[in-house]
Amino acid sequence: MKRIKITLLFVAMAFGATLSNAQEPSATLDFDNGKTAMETLKKYITAIQNADVENISNLMTKDAMVYGLGSGSDSLNATQHKDYWINSLANYNHNISKDLYLPVKVENSWNEGEWLLTWGVNTLENNKTGVVTPVPYHIAAVVKDDKIAAMHYYLDYISLLTKQGYTVIPPDTAEK
Repeated sequence: MKRIKITLLFVAMAFGATLSNAQEPSATLDFDNGKTAMETLKKYITAIQNADVENISNLMTKDAMVYGLGSGSDSLNATQHKDYWINSLANYNHNISKDLYLPVKVENSWNEGEWLLTWGVNTLENNKTGVVTPVPYHIAAVVKDDKIAAMHYYLDYISLLTKQGYTVIPPDTAEK
């Protein structure tokens, strides 16, 4: 009986290893919707530069979520995202430069989908003070049916804050 149990255990382990290797995550840069999805993200970036809030909003799905954008908010839904841009575009001129785009399709992974990655510099000019602040950015977006379903913004917030005059004070490291 012990031999049968050990044999069954090895057979189960062999099948488990085979099944886990059968669906390895994969990523490709060449997929049918890549160019169309990339154009969607380019339209989004152009709409920011043109201060076109309606076009920004129209490029988003109704249930889109945006992460990493906004003053302290963890995430923004489509309505909050539109409100963010209404406020930002009322206070700053946005000049996008050095933008690059890369479509990536991921399969069999937790982040499965058609992703569009973009990098660039968003140079902000404060409408009241004229202060110019360059903000390097990276955005990872998921596009579904030619609309943006999710966006993850990665900005250098420490650099942004210090360029706007804020002082970053490290925590007190002295033992008390």
